[in-house]
Formats: sequence, C-alpha cells, structure tokens
Amino acid sequence: MSSSLLPRTLSRVLPKPQQPVQRTSSICASCRRYATAPSSTSLPAPPLLLKLRKDLKTAMQQKDTPRLNVLRALLAEVTSSAKSPNPIKTDLQLLSVLRKRAAAAKAARAEFEKAGRQDLVDREDGQASIIDEYAGGVETMSVEDVKVAVEKTIAEAKEAAQGKAVQMGEVMKKILGPGGALEGKPVEKSEVARLVKDILGTK
Repeated sequence: MSSSLLPRTLSRVLPKPQQPVQRTSSICASCRRYATAPSSTSLPAPPLLLKLRKDLKTAMQQKDTPRLNVLRALLAEVTSSAKSPNPIKTDLQLLSVLRKRAAAAKAARAEFEKAGRQDLVDREDGQASIIDEYAGGVETMSVEDVKVAVEKTIAEAKEAAQGKAVQMGEVMKKILGPGGALEGKPVEKSEVARLVKDILGTK
C-alpha cells in the first residue's frame, strides 16, 4: 500500500474522537422542590391550622359548601402570610384572623339586611357561625384576667413615672415583654392593646 494512502485509510478505520458530553443536573424539578421545602426541624403547625386542613378535606368529601368557602378563605390567608414578615405560626395569630373575619361577616350582614337581601344575610350568618366555632376552640385568658393584669401594670408604671404621663407603648412593652404579667400567656395582643388604651383613657 502506498504510504500516501495510509493516512486516508486510517481515517476511515479509526473512530472519530467523541465530542465532550454536556452534563445536565440529575435532580428533577420535583426533587428540587422537595429539597428546598422546610426541613423536619422547623416548628410544627399550630393545632388549629392542622384542624382547618383536616376539616377542609372532610368538607370537600361531604360537599359542605358554606364550610368549604370559610376554610378556603382562612387557609388562603395563612398561605399568603407565609410570604410576609409576620407569618401565621400560632393559634393566637389564627384567632386574630378569625376575629377579623367574624367582624367582616357582621358588617356585611348589616349591609345585606339594609338592602333586603335575606338570602345573603343567611349566608353571612352561616359563615359567622362556622368562624365562631373555630374561634371558640382556641384557649385564651379571660378578658377579666387580662384586665386585672393591665390595671396592675398601669398602676406600677404610673408610680414609677412619678407624675409624668404614661404612654401606651410603654405599658405594652412592660406587660408583654420579658418578666411582664402577660409574657408567654395565651392572650391576643390586639385585645391587650384595646384594654390598655381604654384604661389609660379613663385614669
């Protein structure tokens, strides 16, 4: 064989060099989603939230439309709060949401009653009843006990102020902060604030 033909012949016989393989991530999209999900070490969901989720499934199975509408709205607000600086993590936070929903239902009922829409009045009554049912499942201190704690804290603050005006923010910090009468107690902050404002305004 002529030496001039050797390179051409070898090029036909020898395999061509393989192109480098571009590797892609072996982690599928769903796996990545699970990998970035909260770990098992995160705080457990509050009991009331677990109940809401369970009752949602039951309402879907039983086709309980009024309860389903209430639960979907509540859980949507919980999901939305997770993206905010103040996510809902406790039953007391959920209770505040329920209180707002109840107040909104009451206001809507009044408007529908003025308009003569008894069908919508009945709907709001039904939703309010469901909201009250869940709100009643959250254990909190009685208003009387909270009021006693507020009055005592305000009295102590006024004594320490020696005649100077006592500010609402100062009382809230003292009563809910470390060592305060209501520190760690099952109380709604909004309810405490209301009582502090009322008592400071009357003394």
